[in-house]
Amino acid sequence: MSTKTLSIFDLAPGKTLLDRYKIRRSNRHGGMATTFEVEQIDDGARLELQIFPGALFENGTQSGEFARSLERWKTIRPGTILAVREVISLEDGTVLYLTDFPPGRSLRERLKEIGRASPAETVGIGIQILDELTAIHAAGLVHGDVKPHTIQVEPRAEERKKARVVLVDGGITPALWSAKHLGDKTQLIGTPYYAPVEQFGGEAADVQSDVYNLATVLYETVSGALPWRGKSFLEVFQSKLSATPPSMKSLAPKVEVPHDLEMAIAGGLLADKGSRYASATAFKARLTALKSA
Repeated sequence: MSTKTLSIFDLAPGKTLLDRYKIRRSNRHGGMATTFEVEQIDDGARLELQIFPGALFENGTQSGEFARSLERWKTIRPGTILAVREVISLEDGTVLYLTDFPPGRSLRERLKEIGRASPAETVGIGIQILDELTAIHAAGLVHGDVKPHTIQVEPRAEERKKARVVLVDGGITPALWSAKHLGDKTQLIGTPYYAPVEQFGGEAADVQSDVYNLATVLYETVSGALPWRGKSFLEVFQSKLSATPPSMKSLAPKVEVPHDLEMAIAGGLLADKGSRYASATAFKARLTALKSA
């Protein structure tokens, strides 16, 4: 493979990239990138490769800024999130992003199969993701697009009491936004159903938008219903203007959710940013108190 550019023929199973990564197969579909399972030739490690084509960027300066933003994710405490192994920039502006391989399948796939999770499982998912967000935020970073598609759930093994849950695609949306110099107040970052009200005005993702994203995910996970309704961008925005989220009973009348859990999740979904949990740590403390009650 050339270090100048990348062709579709370079990505066929069995091909080797840069003399050190062997393509095994295509993997999940990332929001902005093609992903592949690859094997690191020197130690056999199973990794995920995401490819961001040079066409995403206007010039080499933008792709370089994007790559440098992704490099910052190497600073996060090992073992907390999927480790970032390497960020590679090709001469045509294409960026290759290699991380540990994500376990299991997406939470979206799991919810399609089971409909909703139990309150106990929902709390467990929330606490694990909040641990990851705490480490991400401590490094001065934000995920920017927490949703069921960016949460991977590994099936519980007999030797473990709980399934491992990890975030993927961390920082990609904010990094692309910043690299393309779109500004902090231009348009929505992330996914409308999971984004807080202020992002509809173009505000950049931050600690509290990550918290809001996750609270929406947990509401959907335990009730089987999204708190925000609407078929259009405007309708979704209008539904989020309510000071508090709708009760789970109003959207999922047959589902029984403990009141304390519903209130804990609602604390991350308040329209007023100043009234929400100020940090992932605060949200985790509320969920942990439920678990120990």
